[in-house]
Amino acid sequence: MRWLRARLGQVDGERGSALVEFVFIALVVFVPLVYIVAGFSAVQRGVFAATAAAREAGRAMGTAPDPATGQEQALRAAQLAVEDQSVDATDVRVQYAPDGSDCDAAGSYVPTLTPGEEFSVCVTVTVRIPLLPEVVDANTATGQFVVERDRYVDG
Repeated sequence: MRWLRARLGQVDGERGSALVEFVFIALVVFVPLVYIVAGFSAVQRGVFAATAAAREAGRAMGTAPDPATGQEQALRAAQLAVEDQSVDATDVRVQYAPDGSDCDAAGSYVPTLTPGEEFSVCVTVTVRIPLLPEVVDANTATGQFVVERDRYVDG
């Protein structure tokens, strides 16, 4: 058996070196890889949360009896949808944009909820990446949902 070890190049002085090499490779490759996967999943979860929150806020606003009640219901629906994706719901902004514009124009428009009115609901969610400090909040996800108010509304 000694001749086989000598032929394969395994010398008694190299015992345990595979463990050291494995630990080194694990630290250099696997730890950053796991962090990248965790960061990507946090961003994707934020995008899903923003999209779902915009849809639910749009449905709440579109079926509300008046704009004030609709804004309250839309904000609460957006917060619930964001919490459903396990994202912190403290940094949720619900804004409205006129028909035909994107979320860059959101903020100054307030829906009147007249029959047949069309508008966009834009929800912005701040996405926190794991192990980054709280001051790094430049990562945001925005979801948009177009609401078409029913033309035949009781009232």
